[in-house]
Amino acid sequence: MRRLSENHQAGAKLSDVKLSRVLLLFRPYVGQLAFILLLSLAATLAGLAAPLATKELVDQAIPKKDAGLLLLFAGVMAASPLLKGVLNVWQTHLNNKVGQSVMRDLNDRLFRNLQRQSMSFFTRSRTGEIVQRISGDVQAVQGAITGTIVNAITQAVTLIATVVILLRLDWRLALVSMVVIPVLLLPARRIGALRKSLRLRVQTLRGEMSSHLSETFGVSGALLTRIYGREEAQVRKFGEMNDTVKSMELRLGLIGRWYGMAAGVSNPVATAIVYLYGGWLVIHGGLSIGSVIAFAALTGRMYEPVSGLLGMHLDLSAAMGIFQRIFEYLDLKPEVEDAPDARPLQRGGGLVEFEGVSFAYAAGGAAVLKEINLTARPGQLLALVGPSGAGKTTLAGLVGRLYDPTRGTLRIDGSDIRGVTLASLREQVGYVTQEPFLFYGTIADNLRFAKEDATMAEMEAACRQAYIHDVIAGLPQGYDTKVGERGASSLGRRTPADRDRAGNTEKSSYSRARRSNLAFGLAFRGIRARGARSLDGRPHDDRDRAPPVHRSRRRRDRGNGPGPHRRAGRA
Repeated sequence: MRRLSENHQAGAKLSDVKLSRVLLLFRPYVGQLAFILLLSLAATLAGLAAPLATKELVDQAIPKKDAGLLLLFAGVMAASPLLKGVLNVWQTHLNNKVGQSVMRDLNDRLFRNLQRQSMSFFTRSRTGEIVQRISGDVQAVQGAITGTIVNAITQAVTLIATVVILLRLDWRLALVSMVVIPVLLLPARRIGALRKSLRLRVQTLRGEMSSHLSETFGVSGALLTRIYGREEAQVRKFGEMNDTVKSMELRLGLIGRWYGMAAGVSNPVATAIVYLYGGWLVIHGGLSIGSVIAFAALTGRMYEPVSGLLGMHLDLSAAMGIFQRIFEYLDLKPEVEDAPDARPLQRGGGLVEFEGVSFAYAAGGAAVLKEINLTARPGQLLALVGPSGAGKTTLAGLVGRLYDPTRGTLRIDGSDIRGVTLASLREQVGYVTQEPFLFYGTIADNLRFAKEDATMAEMEAACRQAYIHDVIAGLPQGYDTKVGERGASSLGRRTPADRDRAGNTEKSSYSRARRSNLAFGLAFRGIRARGARSLDGRPHDDRDRAPPVHRSRRRRDRGNGPGPHRRAGRA
């Protein structure tokens, strides 16, 4: 699949994703981060007290045979780790709290922005890829958000405090102890860029896997797989993608392990250098034994945050490739949105006018509709008849601004629909889609999807108009019966009232569309043009399905109109 930036020209590019933009995610929590910084400083000072107490114990208490000093410094050495541990627990909790809050905000923003997108986005994108970016990609950066970025504060404070103390003890030995650090810094940038590239490729491939799963285990995909006996072929395809992900993850992990090993070795090497040079200074009377011991302990404390920060750099570099994918979705702009001066659509009779309307799904692509001039008057029942791909569904979709015309004007009661708010427009348009869909939940939940405050009386009235109330009432749980995305549950059982599961599902969708405040309704149904022939040359009977219909507000359907199972007149 092509990149979204190629498809929509609104996605972020890889070079656009800077660390500063990631850090902006933490802006609402600056106060909490400041408190975490204070806790980190306190924990660092508590941890550094033990090596300094060791120095004084060796250089002062023991040589002077002072039992009081011995007890004092030994107490500090014991209390220091305990205090540091308590502060670290508190700090870790706040770290997780801030990180999880950022994760929640990121998920909310991503989901909200995707809800704003027009139908063209969803027709061009694979469902599995969308799910992967919302769930898989956001979860993949969780470690960077909850651990890496926030913990970097702790590590940086620890490093700075330790370096300051080392320089105050002895600047010569301090500089010697830092000699290994440049060796670790040199390859970090190159390794980080490589991990970033690999992580981006892995997440892209995971998106393809998610799309494959969504297509394979969807009802339609599962049906086709079994009809054509392609189960083993699907298993092989998934296995190949799975093996590729495994190989890339191993390579990604191996790169990090080698560098982690080098960082781990740096600590004992630096400590050995400190003892070597410090011991030489002690021999020549330039330094006390206690100072060398304290220096060795502090050197270990210094290289822990150094190794931690370098590891965080690599993890964050890899996460930046995933952030690119997330920001790409956050930066998407809807193709259909309210105009700056949009006003609510006033309720009228339901006059719909197409004036020179043309439409193409892609800019510069072939037009699906060309110069359509059509008027649907109040009280009129209109059927659009034509072969598959003629543009019937597209034409109806323009009424609710699922898409905007490429050229021409579409008016409702004299108002250009591009000048009214989407919310007010869609409040007055009811749709029964060509492929009826039910969310997993109860029948009542699905009916209330169009009107959250619908009463039981309103739902029953709508279902009676769709001739499905008796079917629902005959179920053990009635309107509280659980259904699946295609009605594959109790609603689909064969009953004397209706033996057609697809018909029951469509009737439920029709009932959902029956809202009291509609100006008009649109029903999408497949129909073949009169005289059309199938692949084997036999003519089709065009009476077997009802066409897309329009009914205005002025003449409401009271049960005698084109319900899902009724015929409508042909154009």
